[in-house]
Amino acid sequence: MALKIRLSRIGAAHQPHYRIVVAETRSRRDGDAVETVGTYDPRAKGRQVNLRLDRVDYWISKGAKPTDTLHSIIKRARHGASAAPQTAAAPEAAPASPAAEPAAAS
Repeated sequence: MALKIRLSRIGAAHQPHYRIVVAETRSRRDGDAVETVGTYDPRAKGRQVNLRLDRVDYWISKGAKPTDTLHSIIKRARHGASAAPQTAAAPEAAPASPAAEPAAAS
């Protein structure tokens, strides 16, 4: 059983929205999938990809081959995931302003 990580379309006409699935190579595009590992919304302005990279790595280790499109999406998701913890940690590290503390005490 050869597996592919590929896109499966679920959007309406002229409103594309995709699931990122692991499916058998010979199954049809929107057919039954082994597992859904994420979503892709090409029309979104912000975060277009929601992807579980741990499951993608698992399936790649089991021999699943991503399509060319998914290869680039996975690469972008990995780059975004490595940059996200740095930006999320920055607001927490900022010290509270000293002017706010006396106002809260009175």
